Amino acid sequence: MSRLHDPFRRGQLAIAALFLSLGFQYATWAARIPAVKADLDLSAAEVGVLLMAAGVGAAVSFPAVAWLMRRMGSRRLALLSQLGLALLLLALAAAPNYPVALLVMCADGVLVGCLNVAMNAQGAALEARHERNTMARLHAVFSAGSLLAALLASGMTAATGSVMAHFGVAVVLLAALGVTARTGLLDEDAPADRPDPAGAGTAAEPPADAPAAAEPEPARRRWTVPSRLTLWMCCAMVFGTVAEGAMNDWSALYLKDVAEASAELAPLGIAVVSGMMVVARLFADGWRSRWGDGRVVLLGSAVAGTGLAVALVSGGVAPALAGFACMGLGIAAVTPCVYAAAARQGSDALTLVAAMGTTGLLAGPPLIGFIAGASNLAWGMGAVAASAGAVALCSTRIRWTAPAPVAQSEATPA
Repeated sequence: MSRLHDPFRRGQLAIAALFLSLGFQYATWAARIPAVKADLDLSAAEVGVLLMAAGVGAAVSFPAVAWLMRRMGSRRLALLSQLGLALLLLALAAAPNYPVALLVMCADGVLVGCLNVAMNAQGAALEARHERNTMARLHAVFSAGSLLAALLASGMTAATGSVMAHFGVAVVLLAALGVTARTGLLDEDAPADRPDPAGAGTAAEPPADAPAAAEPEPARRRWTVPSRLTLWMCCAMVFGTVAEGAMNDWSALYLKDVAEASAELAPLGIAVVSGMMVVARLFADGWRSRWGDGRVVLLGSAVAGTGLAVALVSGGVAPALAGFACMGLGIAAVTPCVYAAAARQGSDALTLVAAMGTTGLLAGPPLIGFIAGASNLAWGMGAVAASAGAVALCSTRIRWTAPAPVAQSEATPA
């Protein structure tokens, strides 16, 4: 069967368009923060609050996202939130003052929360329906979207100083991605939204069974106390995103201030971490099929924590870069695997785990900064290594599914 007519590949392409959209939209507005700061005449503190507004919006969106997932399903929610995020770029460019910009960024955070949950639910449903792994590659596409946005921002900044012109081009590209996603997203959310004790996705039931399936709906509309399994997933997600976010924010400063790297070498920290994460995510689905999600998360987080810890003890630029590579390689598959496991517990579990991931990304960099301020940055990075170790411990308490069969067409990254 050609890739064009393969239902798995068609769904994979559509969902990848969502992941690409989210990475692209986030990096697009982040790249023009200096221009927005100048246009609105903001202070450094006001810029910090503006950035925090997006994070707060994402963190507090959990109740709304859980309700919307039940009411609309992941397909409709993904398409609407993707469209809304595109339009918010224009709203940010046109914001006449600081309060309006704050509202725009808060709304952006809410829609990021919606799209994050919906697209991961779609990815998990695709895996369950076809019994083939793809979540790690989808997360690699998210990173590729950020890279694409950075390149576009560089080109548009050189061509014009207009934020509106830049964001207008970005909206056109996001619209094209939305059309691509619309053609192949899954209509049936059952594999992702219903708990499956056996851990295996099932096909949609015949219409005749619809009334019976609809009976428990009132119970599902009420928020219930998360299970112990879900709480362990939340812990793994928090520690994993703390490590991921802190490495992106503090690696360059560690190289410069602690390892005493030159100004030219310091940015290599971010490049090494990001590059290794993209590479690992491209191949992690094959590892998941061969060894299972649990072993990938356990071994990966152990490699990440141990590699960074050894680098910190050794000192120097070369060990630091090697430790950063271990962190990027090992931590890359954590979030895709935990998202897939959470989706099998239902949409509420997935939404809560996603919210905890956002919390980790928000809390991680400031936490490391607080530790560094109380002692030094070496101890702060030590906390990052400890976070990776905590992921390994949490992974032993999560019930993972058996490895999915490896299809011949999955031998190379898509």
